[in-house]
Amino acid sequence: MSSTAASPERRAVALVPMTPTHLADVLALGRRVYDTSVKPYTSWSLSAIAGHLDSEASACWVALDEERLAGFVLGSMGFDQRSDWGNLEWIACAPEYQGQGVASRLVKACCGSLTEAGADAVVTDVESRNTASAALMRANGFEASVSVTLFVRENAG
Repeated sequence: MSSTAASPERRAVALVPMTPTHLADVLALGRRVYDTSVKPYTSWSLSAIAGHLDSEASACWVALDEERLAGFVLGSMGFDQRSDWGNLEWIACAPEYQGQGVASRLVKACCGSLTEAGADAVVTDVESRNTASAALMRANGFEASVSVTLFVRENAG
């Protein structure tokens, strides 16, 4: 890196509401950082992003370093049968921006939007081996509540 280029940790990262113009970058970052094979009941796709962005009470934010996507969060109202709960479903921070508080700012923005939309609680799920995300959620006021074990029966034949 040249001495004239500012490194990510020296630039101000702005949080802005996500718009359709961010879709391609959000999709690309998600493909870069998510391992959907860990949680086979989830998928990362354009329709997953668009569904959150198009929801009535969208709580989708992006973190931008000028025009570069540093991270995003996708949240919306409603979780399972609870219309009074918000769901922080997807969050990602580009590796070069991790450890700089970007993800915490995204969590707070999402939770604030959901609270304003009437959420009595905000829920999220974290894969058991994802200790960094678990620590992020705990640092932002989330508490472990329900443990679910995914049972898988492989095709033996």
